[in-house]
Amino acid sequence: MSTATRKRAVVTGGGTGLGRASAIALLAQGYEVISLGIDREDDTPLERLDHRVFDVTDCAAIQDFAAGLDELDLLVNAAGIIMPDGAELTAEGFARVIDVNLTGTRSMCFACEAALEARGGSVVNFASMWSIFGSARNPAYSASKGAVVSLTRALAANWGPRGMRANAVAPGWIETRLSQNAMNDPERSENIMARIPMARWGVPAEIGSVVVFLASPAASYVNGIVLPVDGGYAIA
Repeated sequence: MSTATRKRAVVTGGGTGLGRASAIALLAQGYEVISLGIDREDDTPLERLDHRVFDVTDCAAIQDFAAGLDELDLLVNAAGIIMPDGAELTAEGFARVIDVNLTGTRSMCFACEAALEARGGSVVNFASMWSIFGSARNPAYSASKGAVVSLTRALAANWGPRGMRANAVAPGWIETRLSQNAMNDPERSENIMARIPMARWGVPAEIGSVVVFLASPAASYVNGIVLPVDGGYAIA
């Protein structure tokens, strides 16, 4: 596939976790992938992934980046944070999580709107199982991910007439650095596993494959949906 015809994707949070899995899955499908994020895992493929240190709460940086995009096929908003030890119960912690998870997603969507329209592109936002029900430990994370669902639906309704789609993926319990505390706590891990009908944790590649599907021609009439990828956790 020539450079001129290669599909282009931007993945926020593309250097770690589920954003990284999405970037790798898109690379395997022949996409040119630009990864934006603060962190990067050491084994992220260096030779094919254009990773740039980037803060999705930096409005000026977002506008500068978007100004250099003429056309874009896909925007994946995977950048996000969760704060432990009750930090989200403070005003400062709550605001920080909202700023990254919700406002960062909104800012990237609006900044890339023209480039996406030029290619009839789509957005895949990252919601969560906690978009569906609340987390006692992390109210800001739950609130931000619930709002991402509403934002995704609003974008789908607004952009659809112009040939753009917006969808979201809602991961459940996946084996990532963010889930290590739960995985390593025998009591908590046992309770989680007892509720998952498929009786196992998910792996990041299973999220990446769903992102690829939502961006693909196979999903050309899929707009405004939130697709749980959780082994059935949300319905058990």
